Amino acid sequence: MTQMPIESIRDVRAHLAEVVERADRDDTPTVITRRGRQVAAVVSIEVLRRYQEWEEREINRIIDERMANPAAGTPIEDVMRETLERGE
Repeated sequence: MTQMPIESIRDVRAHLAEVVERADRDDTPTVITRRGRQVAAVVSIEVLRRYQEWEEREINRIIDERMANPAAGTPIEDVMRETLERGE
């Protein structure tokens, strides 16, 4: 895996078009920092869409598993909270 560029928000502002072009053309995300802490990333729209599709499939898979073997009286809110905390 190649190293992603990491830039401060100030630097990204100075050449945002280049950062966006790199994400779109080269499929290379850029991590953005604020005061030295990673806070965001610029990724291509295709990467975002693939992530969202994967996330939806995973949530549905977990819900299907839980529905097939429901624990008596487990509220869906608890299931969703636990799923999101697992970070899968």
